Amino acid sequence: MDYKKAGVDIEAGYKSVELMKKYVQKTMRPEVLGGIGGFSGAFSLESFSKMKSPTLVSGTDGVGTKLKLAFLLDKHDTIGIDCVAMCVNDIACAGGEPLFFLDYIACGKNYPEKIAQIVKGVATGCEEAGAALIGGETAEMPGFYPEDEYDLAGFAVGIVDKDDMITGESVHAGDVLIGLPSSGVHSNGFSLVRKVFPMDRSRLERYEESLGTSLGEVLITPTRIYVKQLRQLKSAGITIKACSHVTGGGFYENIPRMLPEGARAVILKDSYKVPEIFKLIMTKGDIEEKVMYNTYNMGIGMVMAITASESNKAIEVLSKAGESPLIIGEIRSGEKGVDIV
Repeated sequence: MDYKKAGVDIEAGYKSVELMKKYVQKTMRPEVLGGIGGFSGAFSLESFSKMKSPTLVSGTDGVGTKLKLAFLLDKHDTIGIDCVAMCVNDIACAGGEPLFFLDYIACGKNYPEKIAQIVKGVATGCEEAGAALIGGETAEMPGFYPEDEYDLAGFAVGIVDKDDMITGESVHAGDVLIGLPSSGVHSNGFSLVRKVFPMDRSRLERYEESLGTSLGEVLITPTRIYVKQLRQLKSAGITIKACSHVTGGGFYENIPRMLPEGARAVILKDSYKVPEIFKLIMTKGDIEEKVMYNTYNMGIGMVMAITASESNKAIEVLSKAGESPLIIGEIRSGEKGVDIV
């Protein structure tokens, strides 16, 4: 008896590391110390010494049951982008610059090529966010996970000067709400999606007229990363007074999190076109509209509160950068919360 006969293939682990190195290397920043494969990842903060009050911000998350879709479609090269996005978008909401990321993959059986594809997606997300992938863990756990399944989670650390943190404290009536479009369902609400649609490969790969492609293609589309967009606003001298990453809990849970007491967000439903995938979920599942807005991003992945006098400039900056910003509402006085009208 040995470890391999018990279900853990150490050699497969070595091969996974070798296959993923080319992807990881692309994410390196000059602050990273040491190479790939050490017991820990080291990151120098020397280049941030000029900050008045450097403050670390962090985020950790997973992909949830969207993984089931990756298993069914046997597509594993984008799910890592979702994992990174869920962490770095939260950091960006605080005004932070993501510095580095670590991933954790637990699987029933280590298939090196599959693990490398997962990490390829993680690395792609890190590149997009400007974060270095400085470490990770692949745990082979036979008997705990089915052989063809895995779980994926991540952890990110960023930095921001304390005076530049986005806190929402200065939000007041009259501020404009600017939304940045999502790429679709992102990484939340998939437990409901799996109840609405039969989860078999033939159904997922079937062309869906209203979507203009297959259902699976739309659902597997990775979460957008908004780090650079927020950074561009900051570079242009525009103050983001509050920011909300619209994830699980949709509009009703996430938008109030960015507000101070006495401020109420008003979202205008007709200010933008809700993507067809949400209409399809709502229709096929016979789901009430309020439940949809309480579960999904409904086409808006990030919401920012900007003072009215800077809103046009913010739209201009984002548009020139290739974004499609939308004015979706405003802040009014009232009980802390959100109205969708």
